[in-house]
Amino acid sequence: MERELALEIVRVTELAALASAPWMGRGDKINADGAATSAMRAMFDSVSIRGTVVIGEGEMDEAPMLYIGEQVGSMNGPEVDVAVDPLEGTEIVAKGLNNAMSVIAIAGKGNLLHAPDMYMEKLAVGPQLVGKLKITDPMEVTLTKAAEALNKNASELTVMILDRVRHEAIVKTLRKVGVRIKFLSDGDVAGAMAPAFPEAGIDLYVGSGGAPEGVLAAAALKCLGGEIQGRLMPSDAKEYARCLEMGIEDPYKVLYMDDMIGTEDVIFAATGVTPGEFLGGVRYLPDDRAETHSIVMRAKTRTIRFIRALHYLPNKSLLQK
Repeated sequence: MERELALEIVRVTELAALASAPWMGRGDKINADGAATSAMRAMFDSVSIRGTVVIGEGEMDEAPMLYIGEQVGSMNGPEVDVAVDPLEGTEIVAKGLNNAMSVIAIAGKGNLLHAPDMYMEKLAVGPQLVGKLKITDPMEVTLTKAAEALNKNASELTVMILDRVRHEAIVKTLRKVGVRIKFLSDGDVAGAMAPAFPEAGIDLYVGSGGAPEGVLAAAALKCLGGEIQGRLMPSDAKEYARCLEMGIEDPYKVLYMDDMIGTEDVIFAATGVTPGEFLGGVRYLPDDRAETHSIVMRAKTRTIRFIRALHYLPNKSLLQK
């Protein structure tokens, strides 16, 4: 993959964010997601890749575009796997909350895990804790190891977790140990990325979230020098069989970075739709302009670019359709 691809990819997330932002707070996550998806798919035609969607909006019979297996790009350029979430945080946008993003990751063909649409147990950390924790350890052990590695007391740790009923037992343990907890309403990718940004003040991200989002987070964390470990959580025989169909021989094995994104180069781009931990949201300005805030990263060079862009939108009403 050539470095120029990074800037091509961020143009795709920018347009998806601009298309979904008008739906903020309107209580309509379906149209918000549809607007982002349509804009992202259209913009992909200008990107110099021969891409295959391996993580997208669902199977062909479930999604009209950006479905798993769909070919995207100009068909000139490197052959790559593509993982997308046109609107990561549909509920966030519908409710006018923080941390919604448009997200893309690309890697060489055959490198991205074909993650089934189910829950994945996750443990994400920043550079200081890479290789020092195990998702298989009890939570108390994980917190003790993290505190020792960071030279902190347990009470000084801050752990981020999705605010879900299914996490009640984990939250009880976190409170028993005495760590600080930051709850996340939605935005699984942003949550897993947070420990890699010192300004976010998050030491660990734990709990379960979507498996496809785990792969997207792995791509981002590889660029940031962080780490995520995951373990699929098939809820029944049908989901177990789905894992086997997608080439995952042992659905319960621990998935490490190389399992999720391979060992080669990865490019990750995200544009904020609503303000979040490390990205600003779409902001409307006078004179038919809008501002976007994006991050684009490449694992090979560990280059991290924050891009503030001003867009002229004389026909911005078209983005609301």
